[in-house]
Parts: sequence; structure tokens; C-alpha cells
Amino acid sequence: MHSKELPERVRTLVVDDEPLARSNLMVLLGLHPEIEIVRECGSGAEALSAVRELKPDLVFLDVEMPECDGFDVLEMLGRDLPLAVVFVTAYDKYALRAFDAGALDYLLKPFDNARFERALDRAKEKIAQGRSSPQARELLVVKSAGQVSFLKISEIDWIEAADYYSCLHVGTKSHLVRRSMAELDQELDQSVFCRIHRSTIVQLDRVRGLKLNESGEYDVVLNDGTRLRLSRRYRAQVQSRLGLAGSWQES
Repeated sequence: MHSKELPERVRTLVVDDEPLARSNLMVLLGLHPEIEIVRECGSGAEALSAVRELKPDLVFLDVEMPECDGFDVLEMLGRDLPLAVVFVTAYDKYALRAFDAGALDYLLKPFDNARFERALDRAKEKIAQGRSSPQARELLVVKSAGQVSFLKISEIDWIEAADYYSCLHVGTKSHLVRRSMAELDQELDQSVFCRIHRSTIVQLDRVRGLKLNESGEYDVVLNDGTRLRLSRRYRAQVQSRLGLAGSWQES
């Protein structure tokens, strides 16, 4: 692919805990004038901070890093995911997981220049597509049972707090993510999702109505019959969002 297909420079972040590995990638990327290296990082924690601050288009991401590996980084980024991710690993056992995660590509160390060029070409193609399609960022990464996958935000029915995690309810399935309720509440589209309790967020399209519970308080009732406690703190907000301006209604 030629750089003319990318009118903007490709802002790129290199993440690897091995200085030599980072250096090798920097040299190869330096051969492409359309690539702008915004930073190099030696840990997952640094990568999290750099992606949120610099918002790169492309990240070359090492899988095995101490404390916070490449898959952890993607999960904790939430909606701050870059348009393209290329996993870099010395262990081929991670290859399948990388593709399960929806990663564009992976590089198995040691890789040759030709293999690198193929990965970079694919990344450029995905970035070009993503720039013309805002929906490309409407995803969250979920890591569970040794697998990593992309989850469409539009598929989430409701979310509940689970200690330091949040539990995403999608149909009959649930997924734990290492994100706080505060983070998710701030990131999610406020025209689509609504906080109904300090430990609960719902997608408004899933709400069937409100119903009194045994204690005389209201529950939010979802289309599938799930009943969720409505906190007094969020009553007015929920009432307004559901168009119940005049009075509380029961389902």
C-alpha cells in the first residue's frame, strides 16, 4: 500500500519491555516517511498512559510484559483503542489469542523485513478504513478464561459493579472487565446509557419500564424481565431520560 492512500500521518506507538526489540521496530518504521513515532514504551502501564494521552493510530504491542501484558492493556483502554494493533511476541501460542482479540496482525519474533512490511501494510489499510468509519471505535476488549475478544458496546444490556471490576451483561452472558463504573460511566454515550444506581448502568433501549418493589421503591425493569434497583439519587435523571416527566409509571 502506498502512503498516498493515507492523507494524514500514521501516529505510531511502540511498546516492548526489551530495549533491543523496540530499537529494531523503530529502525524498520523509520524507513516509512508517513509513520510518525509518537513515543516508545517499556511497560504496559506506560502504554496505557501514552495511548490515552497521545491517541495513536497504530500500536505495535508486545504481549508478554511484567505486571500488565498486552492483552491487559487493550482491556483497560476501553474505548481508547487505537485504530490498529499489531501484537509482537516471541511465543506462537499467543498468535491465536491475538486474532481472537480482533487484532489486525501479529509478529512472531524473530521476524524478517518482509513479514514486518506485510503487517504494516495491513495496519495502514485498517487505519484508512477506520478513519472513514467512526463505528470502528465502538468496541470494548474483554479478557476471560484465557481468551480475549472484542465486544460491541451496542450489545451491552446493563452493567454492574463487581469490586474493582465491572460486569457487562450481554444477553445470557456476562463479562468481567478491569474497568471501574466511574470510568465506564464517563466513556459510554450518555444518550444511550444511563446510571440508575452507584453500582448499575443500563442501556436505555433495553428498559421496559419502572415497577414498585416490596419496599415501596422503584425498580427498572428490562425487556428480558430483569429488575434492577433504582436509587433515589438517580431518580430525576432516569425519569427525564425515560420521558416520564409528569409522574412515575409502572410497567
